[in-house]
Formats: sequence, structure tokens, C-alpha cells
Amino acid sequence: MHSIAIAKVWPLQSNAADTQREGPCAVMSGTLLGTSYSARRIRPSVSVTCRSLSFAVVLSTWLGGASLAQQALQAGGGATLFQNVRIFDGKSATLSASSNVLVRGNKIESISLQPIAVNGPADIRIIEGGGRTLMPGLIDNHWHAMLIRVTPAQSFGDIGYLNLVAGDEATHTLMRGFTTVRDVGGPVFGLKSAIDEGIIKGPRIYPSGAIITVTSGHGDFRQLADLPRTIGGMLTRMEQTGGAMIADSPDEVRVRVREQLMQGASQIKLTAGGGVSSPFSPIDVTTFTEPEIRAAVEAAQNWGTYVAAHAFTADAIRGAIAAGVKCIEHGFLMDDATAKLMAEKGVWLSMQPLPEDLRLGFPVGSIQRAKADEVWPGIARSYELARKYKIKTAWGTDVLFSAALARQQGAILASLARWYTPAEALTMATSTNAELLALSGKRNPYPGKLGVVEQGALADLLLVDGNPLDDIGLLADPAKNLKIIMKDGVIYKDALAR
Repeated sequence: MHSIAIAKVWPLQSNAADTQREGPCAVMSGTLLGTSYSARRIRPSVSVTCRSLSFAVVLSTWLGGASLAQQALQAGGGATLFQNVRIFDGKSATLSASSNVLVRGNKIESISLQPIAVNGPADIRIIEGGGRTLMPGLIDNHWHAMLIRVTPAQSFGDIGYLNLVAGDEATHTLMRGFTTVRDVGGPVFGLKSAIDEGIIKGPRIYPSGAIITVTSGHGDFRQLADLPRTIGGMLTRMEQTGGAMIADSPDEVRVRVREQLMQGASQIKLTAGGGVSSPFSPIDVTTFTEPEIRAAVEAAQNWGTYVAAHAFTADAIRGAIAAGVKCIEHGFLMDDATAKLMAEKGVWLSMQPLPEDLRLGFPVGSIQRAKADEVWPGIARSYELARKYKIKTAWGTDVLFSAALARQQGAILASLARWYTPAEALTMATSTNAELLALSGKRNPYPGKLGVVEQGALADLLLVDGNPLDDIGLLADPAKNLKIIMKDGVIYKDALAR
């Protein structure tokens, strides 16, 4: 099998507009004065992450000024009417005829082929679509918001710095058209709260919290000097920041899972097998025992949600499935029989068409590069097996430690054209991904319908200059081709404003 080279499908070009960053005052200019928030969205400051962001909120209140969400609302008004748009609804293989869509509050109120009367309040924003494509906001189901712009060494450093850097990246993520991400590992609870409260701009975040792993498992970034580990002893810096937690027995697993749920995790992420980036985690190793994984599954099910397991090999995948895991992340080294088992059991496969640049980012001669060379040839084979057995397949990127690759988020989506039609790929990145998010049940932080353009759905919408069902590569250049970006009924980008 050949490695994936995205440049052969869609050129990975940097966009100057995408690299421009807002100043620190824009990032931290929020105020909570005179604004009330629901208890569901504001969680107690139970971590260092939350305490750091609490300080940021106090500072921004002291500085004064309107919050970013308030600014966006002032720009967008209470309702928005899209006129003369062709709709990709998140499911269909073709665009609709010229249509009109009314958004009121944070939901789509009506969709009609006929003109929609706007005799209501004067704050309705009318957008003339000019035949452009209106589609759902994109969803990345394998994201690490706290680990994009930092180096591995920085990732367990000062949590205040990590939050500020991740906050700026979150704004850029939204400006690329990704209105929702499923975060599968990292201390992201504070960032999520800051976005939800309007302090900074960013996507909806479905947080997993810390990666749950075993000693020497994928996600254990400790050094040999940190050994031996004393169970119940002092936590390492990696664990103190909430990046990853070590659990070497069913009882420890239960504790660590419940800690993530206590902080607001919508699903749990554990690593059932070896990984590329971890220094002491061989690819072929199966890490957790079945009783340990079963303890995580039981704890998550007691909270009405599910476990997603990192696993490459057939053995790691089968062990996770036997323990009750509902979603496998990656699966790049699975065999035919394992793919068939996943389909029969209805287990989700969260796949990523990892770009060749990510593999080449590991230094030649390093352990990580050798493991990447072992894994990458399996990517194409896994997509072929997923199609062969009609496995429920989600899409994500898994970008780590690279701001440059994060800017290619849309191009990574476009690279699915190697295996899927544009309509199939876009359906995967919208309505199908939303189905996986919904597995979080009552732990869903954003109740409502995502990933579709239909009456009553949450108003996460993109207005695309062109037809992405003909040319999915349009999404590789969001600065040029995304004219409107709306999340939760609020317009965050408006390139059509006069």
C-alpha cells in the first residue's frame, strides 16, 4: 500500500488570511457583567485549567468591553434570512433547488422554495445567497484542541499559556468552517467553558478530558526518570495538567473515568493499544486488559455515555469490542475478519486520512518515525475495508503539534476523495459525525440536531461560494470560499456585509 500524499489530491497551500491572528485584547476582551448562564454550561472550577480561565474571566471583566459573543450577536441580529441558496442538507447527494432559509435564535425556523415573509422585527439580517451553497457546519470527530500549536515539550507546561494558545487556535478552527469538534484527549474543559460563555470564539467542543492509559501505554509521555510509579502517590506533571491519566487496574480506571465525567466529559477516551507519538508504546502491544476496559465501559454507561478506544491492530480492536467499547479510533492495522466483526456488532470506526506531512514531521531515525512508517500503509487498506463491510465510519483529522497542518483541516477532509464521492465525504463530516456525537446521550453538552440543514436543527451553517458536491476542494481554502460562517445562530464571519 502507498502512503497518502494529500498534495496529490488537493494542494496543501497556506492562506495568508488564515494565519492572521487577532490581538490579545480580542481574545481576552469578554465580560460577564449583566449576563446569566445556565448551570449546565458553567461548571465548577475543579481543575487547574478552569482556575486559569477563571482568572482570565476576572481580568476581562476588569478591563470591560463587550464579549465576542455579544459583538457577534450585535452584528448578526436576532434572526437571519438566507435567500436564493441551494442547500446541501448533510445527507443528500444533490443540492436543492433555489431555496430560502430562516434562522431565528439558534435554530432553523423554516425552509421554503417560496419567498419567506419578513414582516417581523427590524433586526432580521437578510443575506442574498446568489445561488451559493448553504450547508451544515463541519464536524471534526478526532481533534486535540490543546495540542495543536504547542510542541510535545510544551504540552505539559504552563497551563495558562496552553489555554491562551489553544483559545487563539479555536478561533481559527471556527474560521475554517468547523463549528463542532469532538476532543479526544487533553485538558480542554476550561477552553470549552470560555467558548460557551462567549469569552472567545471557537467551535462547540465535545470533551473527553484526559486520555486514560496504562503504564507505558499510548498517552504515557513520562520519562524513565519518573519510574517507579507509586499507586496513590504524587501525580506527574502530565497527570496534574489533565493531559493523560495512568490507570493500571480496574479500580484505578473507574476513578479516572469518573473524574473526567465529573468535569463534564461527554465521552471517555482510552488507549487499547500502542501509538505512534508515545515514546514507550510499541504499535503491536495490547495495553489494557479486558476487565480494565470493561470497568471504563461500565462507568461510562452508568453516566449514559460511551467509551472510544484508540486501537490500531486487530488484537487491540477485538479486545476493546469484547469489553463493550462503542467506537474505535484509527483501526489502521485491522484485518478483514476484524472489519467484518465491527460491522456485525455495529461498532463505530472513527477514521482519519492522515496526511503524509504528519508522518514526515517525525525526525528520521526516531522511534516515532519508525512507528509511523509501520502504520501509514494501513490507512488506505482500512478505508477499503470500511467501505467493503459498510462499517459506520466517522471522520476526523488527529492533527498534533502542528499549526501548519491544522490550517489544512479542510484539505484533509477533501483528501477523502480518494475513497468517497464529495457527497459521501461531506455527509460523513456533517450528519454522520453528528450521529456519533449523539451517542453521548444526556451527557451531550449541546442538545439538539447538528450536522443537517432542516427545520428545527441547530443553526450551524456555512455559505460556500460554489458547489462543494462538484468540487470538495473548495473547503481547502476557507478564507476565500466560505462567505458566511454561523454557529448557534450567530454569524462569526460575514464576507457579504456591505
